[in-house]
Amino acid sequence: MNIQQRPFDHPDAVKLNDQVQLEYAARYGDEGDVTPLDATMFDPPRGLYLLAYDERGRPVATGGWRTQERNDQGYADGDAEIKRMFVIPEGRGRGLARRILAALEADARAAGRTRMVLETGDQQPEAIALYTSSGYTPCSKFGHYRTYDSSICMAKPL
Repeated sequence: MNIQQRPFDHPDAVKLNDQVQLEYAARYGDEGDVTPLDATMFDPPRGLYLLAYDERGRPVATGGWRTQERNDQGYADGDAEIKRMFVIPEGRGRGLARRILAALEADARAAGRTRMVLETGDQQPEAIALYTSSGYTPCSKFGHYRTYDSSICMAKPL
């Protein structure tokens, strides 16, 4: 696998984002994740967006982090928020999400962030298992979906 830094609006990132939105919509019966995002949120040194490519050069996995600071949505100073972690169905079970997650954590730590946070949902058991096995624990809810019963927020000190 070849993991590359790409902008959030790169065509391959857009392609995978469209796929993950369809999966969210199917799992939750809605329009997908409507958290406001723009490409500049992932620009280093205040974030990073990664894509993994298979041996044929096809994008198969993605993930990013963006800087957050204390605000009225429940974030804390020093937070780095994970967004758009996704592996296409054919690429699952090969450790891609774990590799991307480790790279994101290392980059956020190097950028001076002190806590990695994420929001997932109760219809994503694979994500919950990945984050739990990677040292994330439940935390106070934050972000766009903080008032939803299906929202699960987790954090890990960096």
